[in-house]
Amino acid sequence: MKKVAIKKAGADIKLSVKELVKELGGFENFVEPGDTVLIKPNYNTSDASPASTSLDFLQAVVELCFETGAARVIVGESSTVSAYNHSSFTRKTLCEACVDELEKLPEPPEIYIFDDYGWVTKNIKGAKYLKKVSVPAIMDEVDKIILLPCCKTHHIAEYTGALKLIVGFMKPKERIKLHIGNKVQEKVAEMNTIYKPDLVIMDARKCFISGGPAKGEMREPGLILASENRVAIDIEEVNIIQSYEGNSLSGLKPEELRQIKHAKELGIE
Repeated sequence: MKKVAIKKAGADIKLSVKELVKELGGFENFVEPGDTVLIKPNYNTSDASPASTSLDFLQAVVELCFETGAARVIVGESSTVSAYNHSSFTRKTLCEACVDELEKLPEPPEIYIFDDYGWVTKNIKGAKYLKKVSVPAIMDEVDKIILLPCCKTHHIAEYTGALKLIVGFMKPKERIKLHIGNKVQEKVAEMNTIYKPDLVIMDARKCFISGGPAKGEMREPGLILASENRVAIDIEEVNIIQSYEGNSLSGLKPEELRQIKHAKELGIE
C-alpha cells in the first residue's frame, strides 16, 4: 500500500477524494458499517482556504463516510484561543465558515464544539517538553478519527499539517503554555503520541508558501493527498510548498524540520 496517495483534484471534489482514498484501499478500509467517525477539520479561524478547511472538501468526506456505512459522523472543533467565551467563539467561527450548512444534508453530521463537553488528561510518556495534555473525552469514545489538514506555512511552527492539527484537540487554556518558549514544534510532536488517526486527507488545491496560518502568500497546486501516516503526508506537504519559488521553507530538508524530526524520533506515523 502507498504511504501517501497524491492526485490532481477534479471539478467534482467528492469523486476526486473517493478515487484518491481508493489508492489506499478505499473508504471501506477505514470506515466500517455502524462506526462513529470523528472528523477534525481546520477551523482555527474562518478565513478562506487554505487558511481553513474548504466547505466542499469537508462535505465530501462527511458524505463518503456515511455512504461507506458510518452510523454517526461528528465534525469536531475548537478554534483559536480568544479573549471571549471560547465555546461561543468556536461556534461563531464555524458559522462564519458556513459549516452549519452541513446540518441541512440528507444525512447531516453532528457539529461538536469540544469546549461544550468533557476533557480528559493524558500523560505523555517519554516527553521532554509536554508532560501532559487535556483533550476531548470523545476522542476515546469514537471508532475512527479522520484528519483534514490544510497545506500551509506557519509563522511560528514553520509549517502546519497533519501533526499540528492536533493542537485543535488541546484544551484552550493549555494552548497558551504550548506557545511559550522555543519548543512549540517539539511539543506538537509529543502530543501526537497520545493517539493515531485512522486516515489523513489533505486539501492542497491551494497552499500558503509563506506566512500563515491565517494569511499568507498563496499558490494553487490543485492537489489532494491521503495517508495513514502523519509524518509521511507532512513531508509531502513540505515538498509541495518548497516547489514554489519564494517559499519560506527554502533550503530546509523536510526531515530536518523540528516537528517532523522529533516525531520520527518518537516513532510517530
